[in-house]
Amino acid sequence: MDNKLTLRSLLQRVHNDERGAVTLETVLIIGAIALPILIFLLRFAWPRIEAFFESGLDAVEEESHNVGSGNLFDTPTEVADP
Repeated sequence: MDNKLTLRSLLQRVHNDERGAVTLETVLIIGAIALPILIFLLRFAWPRIEAFFESGLDAVEEESHNVGSGNLFDTPTEVADP
């Protein structure tokens, strides 16, 4: 019987404890603001973001081929006779 009273008093103390409530409310508000923004970005802006990074990766890949071939600058490999 003593065990039930201890468990009940513990649950009552946890239920009545309001420390951290402001932090929890702040996190919930930030989440409520951030979630629609994230959904909007993923749904409508993602194709533009993806295209931006794909073009950047293509440029890096092209430059790595230039470095591998010894052509560090975008100069023609053949020089025309004057």
